[in-house]
Amino acid sequence: MARRPESLVEPSLERIREVLDLLGNPQLAYPVVHIGGTNGKTSTARMVDSLLRELNLRTGRYTSPHLQSITERIVVDGEPIAPERFAAAYAEIRPYLDLVDSKHDVRLGYFEALTALAYAAFADTPVEAAVVEVGMGGSWDATNVADGRVAVVTPIAVDHVEYLGDTIEEIATEKAGIIKPGSYAVLGPQLPAAAEILLARVAEVGATVARQGVEFGVRGREMAVGGQVVGLQGLTGPYDEVFLPLHGEYQAHNAAAALAAVEAFVGGGREALDADLVRAAFARVTSPGRLEALRRGPVVLADAAHNPAGAAALAAALSEEFAGTALVAVVAAMADKDVEGILTELEPAVEAVVVTENSSPRTMPVDQLANIAIDVFGQDRVHQAVPLPEAIDAALALAEREESLGGYGVVVTGSVVTAGDARVAYGAPS
Repeated sequence: MARRPESLVEPSLERIREVLDLLGNPQLAYPVVHIGGTNGKTSTARMVDSLLRELNLRTGRYTSPHLQSITERIVVDGEPIAPERFAAAYAEIRPYLDLVDSKHDVRLGYFEALTALAYAAFADTPVEAAVVEVGMGGSWDATNVADGRVAVVTPIAVDHVEYLGDTIEEIATEKAGIIKPGSYAVLGPQLPAAAEILLARVAEVGATVARQGVEFGVRGREMAVGGQVVGLQGLTGPYDEVFLPLHGEYQAHNAAAALAAVEAFVGGGREALDADLVRAAFARVTSPGRLEALRRGPVVLADAAHNPAGAAALAAALSEEFAGTALVAVVAAMADKDVEGILTELEPAVEAVVVTENSSPRTMPVDQLANIAIDVFGQDRVHQAVPLPEAIDAALALAEREESLGGYGVVVTGSVVTAGDARVAYGAPS
C-alpha cells in the first residue's frame, strides 16, 4: 500500500465517499458505534466490542494505529483479519481506489484506503455491529462517512495541532463532527470548553446526550491483582463488582463510557444489560500497549502515551499502582509531538529517563530528545541508548540501583510505535 502516510492528512471526505459509493456504500450495511476524542479511544473500542460480543452480536472493530501488524486494525468477532483475507480484500477494492485516484490531484491516502477496506470487509462478513475508532479529528476523518448510531467522545486534549488547531475549542469543534442527527452522544470527562462545544453540537443535530459524571460514571474502584474492581453507574442503573483487568483510573472511566455506549446502542439507554454478561465482558478485555506488563520481576511496562494528557494519565497510574517501585522511563517519541510536555508530566513518577529512538522514520533523534529531557529532568537523571532493547537494558540496570522495598522496573513510553517496538522486543503476540 504505497500511499500517502496517515500522518500527512489532506482533509476531505470527497475521495473516500466516491470509493465507498463505487463499492455500494458498505458502511451503511450495519449500525456503528463511532469513537472519537483524544485519549482512550482504542481501549474504549475494545471494551465496547467485548460487551457487544457478550450480547451475541457479530462485530467488526476498526482501530488505529497498530502496534505491530496492520491486521490488528481490522478485527471480526475479536480476531484480527487473516493476512490472506486482508490481501484479498485489498485486491478487490484496488481497482476502485485507482479509479478515484485518476479523478483527483490528491490520491487517496493510506488511512483512507484502509478505512474503505475495513468497511467493505465488515459488510462482506457480514457483521451485525461495527465499532469504529476515528483516526484523527472527526468531521473530515475518513471514518466519518459512516453515521454512528452512537458517538462516543473520550476526553479531549491538545494533539495534532497542525491539523486540528492549538486550542481546546478548535479541537473539540472538529471532534464534535461525529455526532450525527438523531444519534446518541456519550461524552467522557471533558474540560468545560470542550463540553460546551460538544453540547452545542448535540443541540444542533438533535442528538440524545449522556454525560459522564451526570447520566453515567464510575461509582467506585479498588485496586486488585491484575487490574481493578470497579462499580459503574450505567444509563439504567448500577453495575457493581466488575473486574477490569487493566490498570489506571482512566481505564475505569473508559469502561463507564463503553458501558453507556452499549446501553444506548442496544436499548436506547432505557433497558439494563444483564449484570453477569457485563462482568464477563469486562473480565476478558485486553488493551495491548496500554500500561501493559511485558515482564514481571522486574516489571517492564509498555504504554502508548504520546501527548501530555496521556502522559499525565500514565504518571497518575504509576504513582497509584507502583508507588513503592523504583521506575525508570524509556522514552522514544515522534519529532512532531509535544515531547517537553510528555516528559514534564512523566517526570514526577520516575527516578530517571533513558531516551532512545523507535522504528518510525518520524522518530525524534536521540540527541535532540536528550537535550529536551535534560531541561526537564536535569543532567544527572538523563541517559541515552540506541536501539530500544539496549535502552531497556540500561534502564533496568539504573532502576536496580534505585531499588526500594517495592522492587524496581521500567516503563517504555512516548509513542504507539515505541510501545509496539517494546512488545516486539519481548515477543508479545500481535
